[in-house]
Amino acid sequence: MKLITEELKERFEAIGDQSDSKNPLIVVKLFDPAGSATWYATEYDSERRVAFGFVTGLYMDEWGSFSIDELEAIERPFGLTIERDIYFEEQRYFDVFKDQKRISELAQIERNKSQEKVRGQHKESIDALEQE
Repeated sequence: MKLITEELKERFEAIGDQSDSKNPLIVVKLFDPAGSATWYATEYDSERRVAFGFVTGLYMDEWGSFSIDELEAIERPFGLTIERDIYFEEQRYFDVFKDQKRISELAQIERNKSQEKVRGQHKESIDALEQE
């Protein structure tokens, strides 16, 4: 199966760079029908045939680049290959990964609490020095 069609190339070009987006648009979903790996592509470099997106089901879930040529060359048991989910419709990252949005929000709350605590400690230190 051709993982990136001409139509998808055009769509990726129309969307462009999403690196500044906290909630990028997932354009295509690729998956291993004989395993747990899934690749959610948000960007695509047609010259290098390299996509960027969120990968799940491998050692750890993470954002990164992946070669379409390498994915198309993978041969799985029973003649299976990496597939494109032809029923997948473009969706925002947090719509696909609702739990990730909540985790992200909680992490931001914790970072804010930590920053406030550090600011408070610095203020106490400065106040103590000013009193001396």
